[in-house]
Amino acid sequence: METRAVVIEQYGHSDQLKESKVTLPELGEHQVLVKVKATSINPIDWKLREGYLAQMMPWEFPIILGWDVAGEIVEIGSEVSDWHVGQTVFARPETTRFGTYADYTIVDDHLLANKPDSVSFEEAAAVPLAGLTAYQALFTHGKLQAGEKVLIHAGAGGVGIYAIQLAKNAGSTVITTASEKNHALLKELGADQVIDYHTTDFSEVLEDIDLVFDTMGGDVQADSFNVLDEKGRLISIVSQPDEELAKRVAVAESIWLQPDGKQLQEIADLMTEGKVKSIVGHTYPLTAEGVKEAHELSATHHAKGKIVLIND
Repeated sequence: METRAVVIEQYGHSDQLKESKVTLPELGEHQVLVKVKATSINPIDWKLREGYLAQMMPWEFPIILGWDVAGEIVEIGSEVSDWHVGQTVFARPETTRFGTYADYTIVDDHLLANKPDSVSFEEAAAVPLAGLTAYQALFTHGKLQAGEKVLIHAGAGGVGIYAIQLAKNAGSTVITTASEKNHALLKELGADQVIDYHTTDFSEVLEDIDLVFDTMGGDVQADSFNVLDEKGRLISIVSQPDEELAKRVAVAESIWLQPDGKQLQEIADLMTEGKVKSIVGHTYPLTAEGVKEAHELSATHHAKGKIVLIND
């Protein structure tokens, strides 16, 4: 099957993004073909485009970037039993060179979740990678419990927004860092305390935090050890924690997301109940120019919420 896609044919700046026709692999027996209604931008997209992940993922070109999808199933593999043509779904597909910046994308059936009727394709497409990252950092690895205190860095970012809502929903006390302009939004999403990182050093005003969710690395990560005691945990989605600092706490690790349809369905159910929502801060068309602008905005780290690409 041939699909229009936004691809890169070599690593480099955003001007490497171009529209092309790509032949997708044959549909596997446990896969579905999804007509892409929307996808979203994550830092892995432009980091991969620039070549930072070339050793980890030594793929052939052309590469279709993008690992979030919301859309409609248009074809199913021979062994697919739980899904049917016409269903609206969303997913974080496996990380392959056939990503989601395309009219059609292939998804393994165990990675799918039902798109809630009350949620738009744009809002659904914002969720999978960021929402699952937050879920796995907080619960799978961070073992966050009701009544515990969690510090979520960069609460207004793509991952932070879901982390705040998921942690609050689990009965935790949620503290986050953000610039002043985002404080009202983050309190509305469930943050109990928002610290303006421009004016306040979080490590001087916080103590006895049970879990730190580090989305920043660097000095922010190092300073985070000051707010944890020996039973504290630090889960990072950026750099591996310093070995000496890590000895001071119970857990300190950097994690890599595992796509998971069941966990995504849990988030979908929370969205249906109105307990989790997407904050789509910016939308662009799914064209070479649209993707280019979206990548450039994402790379500033100053986008509010999620950046979504709409495929009309």
